[in-house]
Amino acid sequence: MTGSPFTILLGGALTRTERLASQLSGSRFIAADGGMRHAKALGIVPELWVGDFDSTDDALLAAFAAVPRESYPAAKSATDGEIGVEAALARGATSLIFVGALGGTRSDHAFLHLLRAVAIAEEGLPVLMTSGEEEAYPLLEGSEEIDLPKGSLFSILGLSALSGLSIENARYPLDDFALPFGSSRTISNVAEGPVRFSLKSGRAVIVARPYDLSGA
Repeated sequence: MTGSPFTILLGGALTRTERLASQLSGSRFIAADGGMRHAKALGIVPELWVGDFDSTDDALLAAFAAVPRESYPAAKSATDGEIGVEAALARGATSLIFVGALGGTRSDHAFLHLLRAVAIAEEGLPVLMTSGEEEAYPLLEGSEEIDLPKGSLFSILGLSALSGLSIENARYPLDDFALPFGSSRTISNVAEGPVRFSLKSGRAVIVARPYDLSGA
């Protein structure tokens, strides 16, 4: 079987939007524990359901009883989401989308998802994290363009000191900028349309709000 894009359903917040539906087109799906609750809203049936199922109630188990499951003990060395990622990689994932990876009741899981996404991107696999209303993209050495609506908000969170950071087609452009670790300089920018990013060294995450046109 040839490689495919994969989406991992996680337990965080999710709003179904037209943009999200377009991003998920052609994807295969794996649910991680309670992330299965998003399947109905998205109108899909995952090919696999993994986890310790401590966040899954009987009604959800009954609704998706036909989906193959891989059960793990609660005392394990990886999160349900990470198990889902490894299952997707084993099936030849060519890119990953983490749905329900942002927000929710467990900020430790959300932070871990951000770090895991960056680690996966360092291995050469495209990664998107989304709640439907908010998106996050790893930013590493090199260049990339993100198609954002004109007027929408985005920020760059440096996970290290950044050098050679450039931002084009934004209200506050930068050219070959050195961003100290922990600086707020790159918070709350505004897209003028598709935004182009380039970075010479460092690790960062772009957090975008494509439906937030407040311009703050």
